[in-house]
Amino acid sequence: MTRQVHPDVLIIVTDQHRYDCLGITGNRQVHTPALDRLAREGVLVEQAFCPFPLCAPSRASFLTGLYAYQHAVWDNQGTLSPGIPTFPAAFRDAGYDTIAVGKMHLTPTYADVGFRRMILAEQDGPGRHDDDYHRYLRERDLCDENDLMDQVDEFRRAAPREYYEACGAIVSNLSEEHHSTTWIGDRAVDEVTRWRQEERPQLLYASFIKPHHPFDPPRRWAEMYDPQDMEILPGWLPELREVEAARGPGYFPNAELREAQIRSVTAYYYATISQIDHQIERILEALQGTGRYDNTIVLFTSDHGEFLGFHHLLLKHNYLYEPLVRVPMIWKVPGWSPVGREKTGAESNLWNPVSLVDVAPTLCDLAGVLWEGGAGCRNFFTAPRREYICAESTDEYMIRSERYKLLYLESPAARQLFDLEADPLELDNRYEDPTFSEIRAELEAELLRTFLFVNRPPVHRDRSAPVIAGDNVQDSRLDGGALRYESERYFREKMRKKRTYECP
Repeated sequence: MTRQVHPDVLIIVTDQHRYDCLGITGNRQVHTPALDRLAREGVLVEQAFCPFPLCAPSRASFLTGLYAYQHAVWDNQGTLSPGIPTFPAAFRDAGYDTIAVGKMHLTPTYADVGFRRMILAEQDGPGRHDDDYHRYLRERDLCDENDLMDQVDEFRRAAPREYYEACGAIVSNLSEEHHSTTWIGDRAVDEVTRWRQEERPQLLYASFIKPHHPFDPPRRWAEMYDPQDMEILPGWLPELREVEAARGPGYFPNAELREAQIRSVTAYYYATISQIDHQIERILEALQGTGRYDNTIVLFTSDHGEFLGFHHLLLKHNYLYEPLVRVPMIWKVPGWSPVGREKTGAESNLWNPVSLVDVAPTLCDLAGVLWEGGAGCRNFFTAPRREYICAESTDEYMIRSERYKLLYLESPAARQLFDLEADPLELDNRYEDPTFSEIRAELEAELLRTFLFVNRPPVHRDRSAPVIAGDNVQDSRLDGGALRYESERYFREKMRKKRTYECP
């Protein structure tokens, strides 16, 4: 086989994964040996941030190197304009075979964002009725009941009391063999194993649905952690404060959360992470078996974080606090020894923040691929260190420096300013404190330079956008929605026949 000029690329993405929920980041309870080992071999980025803590907007930023105000995917039904450059397209144009496995959260489901082939396992919206995973379940007369109950309003309204009591932390009704984490892991292993026969460079994007709620691991993983032994992560408050309550009630009512529930959710959340770690170990072993491991860039990260009890909150809707906007990130780059961690300030006190908008230019630069998109983003390994990191949501903007953090909303009464050195848990709002007026003004000026929030565009939606070709690609526009209707009918009938749910 001819030696490749370009390295292969393996990208592994999880969904709603807190930055401190890996063993390598100091978490004493979660079991993640594969990711811990990958971090020891490569670069652990301890100050990585998402640009928008919602699945589709954050993933669009990941693909394009753009903030949401630039790519206009503001919600989970937004569409990336075909004219916006993406890093998968850049790699495809450079001669790479580009494959995606798992969750993409695109509209339309198989939208062409640069992958030659996509083997999808979706969760929310029409994607679950178009994708490969739910066709797999239907072919075996199976149904992911817990996920439908958690994600689809029709079934969530009729969910039993046990579901709400458990805050979605329930044992999967599917066996491990058919669970989405296993299904995605199996197909990622198959794709990597195929690299043994390939001469051209490969890019695989393997994206897991979990640990996104519902927190429903298969039984053997659910039994891995005892809720009574769980330590609640820093930031739990015994009651919901008015400042957070004003942002909305929460998917599971935040005001009603109890400590015992958070311990149980933590146990199941960790279980889903450990199950993913097991699949990552299988993928990395398959990569090593091809003989191409040493010439492969490996990136692990997540699209956004999870409150997991922080400030008496659960899931992902409220202020842009640290557990929500910070994400785990690990890089393994060919030719770099573990001492390369010094490049990111990992395991040190060096402030060197990284945004997911930096991934596209960094990947392209490391692989020798031309990147022509992502205004304002850069290869964070070689560029000067950022002084500020920014993020946004539908009605809020965040900017933070090494020490200070501003949460900016339209109403001045809702804005918050923190001195993270003195107040790392973001409890003491200093926005109106006159001694912080200069800092506040500095952060607001820097925020305005990043976000042109007076000209925020509407959500871009285009269900007629181009899709990729492929025997597995289901396009409802071609059959008048017949296959999607049949899928909806199948799962609705399955759920109507279900009488009980297995809960802890």
